[in-house]
Amino acid sequence: MNLEYTSFWKNASSKRKRIYLIILFFVVSVIVTIAGLFVPLSSQQSQTLYNQLNQTTTQGPVQLAETIFLNNFPLCLGMFIPLFGAAFGLFVMFDTGIALGAELRVESSPNFQGASQSLTPATAILALTLIGVVFGLEYVSYSTGMSESIWLFRRITQRRWRHELKSLLFLIGIVAVLLIVGAVVETLAIKAGF
Repeated sequence: MNLEYTSFWKNASSKRKRIYLIILFFVVSVIVTIAGLFVPLSSQQSQTLYNQLNQTTTQGPVQLAETIFLNNFPLCLGMFIPLFGAAFGLFVMFDTGIALGAELRVESSPNFQGASQSLTPATAILALTLIGVVFGLEYVSYSTGMSESIWLFRRITQRRWRHELKSLLFLIGIVAVLLIVGAVVETLAIKAGF
């Protein structure tokens, strides 16, 4: 069966195809995460998830950054598994949306006993910047893992998997660095009270 690809895909270099696939997974990941936000949870379920998410925030900065990295990196490595990794990654993104939804519900409830200081425009801009940086670094890493899982599966079916190992190791190194930076920025944001 010969599938006709659009010209932008057929004429694209291998590097461009990888970038297109990463962008596609980034967009799909965002959509799947947003879908997870809307999963209905009881107030008790939301509170339980919220408590689980925030139990590590009392750690020192180095330990917190390490905990964040050691949570995110193995998940990302799972996303590199040929074909399965893409499905696993989308499940993780959906689950992330559920957790974010729980956190938003708890923090927006009238009974929330969190920090009640007023938010200045400068603080809001800084918070959004830090959140954006963490979001970008993590989602680019996850999208890279999911796209490589497809790419690696393709190379395996073509019997060219050995050729792909160099790219695989390079991409794992890149996402490790991105996730380390993301963990440090997320730690700074948490310690700053965002």
